[in-house]
Amino acid sequence: MDNNIVEIKCPKCKKPVDRDKVVKAKYVCYECGGYFRVKTNNRIKMVADRRSFTPWFEDMPVSNPLDFEGYEEKLAETREKTGASEAVTVGQCNIYGEPAVIGVCETRFLMGSMGHVVGEKITAAIERATELRLPVFIFCASGGARMQEGIVSLMQMAKTSAAIQKHGEAGLLYSTILTDPTTGGVTASFAMLGDVIMAEPGALIGFAGPRVIKQTIGQELPEGFQTAEFLLEHGFIDGIVERENLKKTLYFLIKTHQCEEGKYADFKKDFHFELNEIIKERSWKTLPITAWEKVKAVRQVGRPSATDYMEYIFDFFVEAHGDRNFRDDKAIVGGIAFLDGQPVTVIADVKGKDVKECQERNFGMPMPEGYRKALRLMKQAEKFNRPIISFVNTSGAFCGIEAEERGQGEAIARNLLEMSALKVPVLCILIGEGGSGGALATAVGNEVWMMENATYSILSPEGFASILWKDSAKAQQASEVMNITAQDLKRLGIIEQIIPEFGGADKKTAESIGGYMKEKMKEFLEKYNGLSSEEIAGMRYNRFRAF
Repeated sequence: MDNNIVEIKCPKCKKPVDRDKVVKAKYVCYECGGYFRVKTNNRIKMVADRRSFTPWFEDMPVSNPLDFEGYEEKLAETREKTGASEAVTVGQCNIYGEPAVIGVCETRFLMGSMGHVVGEKITAAIERATELRLPVFIFCASGGARMQEGIVSLMQMAKTSAAIQKHGEAGLLYSTILTDPTTGGVTASFAMLGDVIMAEPGALIGFAGPRVIKQTIGQELPEGFQTAEFLLEHGFIDGIVERENLKKTLYFLIKTHQCEEGKYADFKKDFHFELNEIIKERSWKTLPITAWEKVKAVRQVGRPSATDYMEYIFDFFVEAHGDRNFRDDKAIVGGIAFLDGQPVTVIADVKGKDVKECQERNFGMPMPEGYRKALRLMKQAEKFNRPIISFVNTSGAFCGIEAEERGQGEAIARNLLEMSALKVPVLCILIGEGGSGGALATAVGNEVWMMENATYSILSPEGFASILWKDSAKAQQASEVMNITAQDLKRLGIIEQIIPEFGGADKKTAESIGGYMKEKMKEFLEKYNGLSSEEIAGMRYNRFRAF
């Protein structure tokens, strides 16, 4: 054994590991991938440009509102032991040159508990960030309320939340990163109020911790409960971020939340679509197909999905998860992307490419939580002046006991209501099936486009035939009279553009279709440059008012 190696024990796998290697890996165990808790100074070094951090409010006086015996001595002792003035450090820094306000909770200081000074520092930092028009990032870690301060500690939950509300009303980004552990009053206030909420892998996150739950109601929590991964699955956080990607992620969030009203085509480079000779030849040789043939074509598992086209349209895409209420519905993918440098919010129905993925994504039939996730992301886009691009491909909203229990009709209705009034440009593209209200729930756009062989209908041809003719076997006949094709709907004024498929959408044409979409999307956004939010919303209202 090398005598120069200093070993420390991993908190997850309990194995002895080389401290220097762990530090180099940003305090991540190289044996099991487990995350060590990080001191405040080390956390700041991970995300802030070198020597750019300036601490704020370090000299705030000690608070002992209940005159709790021995409390002030305990604070002095903890300060001496940890070198920290309190359980949170706040201040301003640069992140790859971009100014931001950060706050870092310190678990070594009375388990990161929130008392008056903690609440005051966070509130004051958010207020100053609002004045300076800066984004705020808080690294949360806490055992909850500080018992020695009683009800005064509880008041910090309301105080910090109120400051976040005012910061949001100013159109500014507030984001939290939940680290191990985040519990109690911190979870029930500033930790869960981010425009974007992230978490570190494996972090314990919950309102009442496992010990409190067991002691209060005698309930043992199942394995994996209250982890970051559990919260992601249940729709409470946007994503899990690894430390090696943390600084880049914060920079991405800063850049995608800086859009200005009326500035929707801030492209950083030119793009001109050109069709290669092979695809040209294929397109020329393709014969027109019937409505029923189009129905069968868009139902094929191998037909490219929105995520396939996105690869050729956007520079970068980061997925956001969850409705913040129940679950992350994988039938709808949503997040933020760059379109040649212009930030956009992307919403997409995704069916799946094989049996396993189709099952995971419920065959592209969204649950209520899917529509609520989409709406959450669209409202976020509105707040930060990001245009919205929605890819529609669903046979319809899922119908079943679970969907009805969780309010499928209300979720669709709410989307229609809110989308109609969004104050940013909204482009909706039907790339496959457009089934009934389930499709319309993400298709209330300033313009609606369809791919050449896509369909859009009140319900499936089988359902139409069953209702009108009492015979689902007449689906082919129904498809021919329903006016469900792009060509039919362009004639009826339901859609504005038809996207060519260059012989049929498949792996060979995905790049060309994506390139064509990209050029047309940029043209679409350029039309809305300089328009006010009221004008954009009014144009969408008038579009649907005409039907």
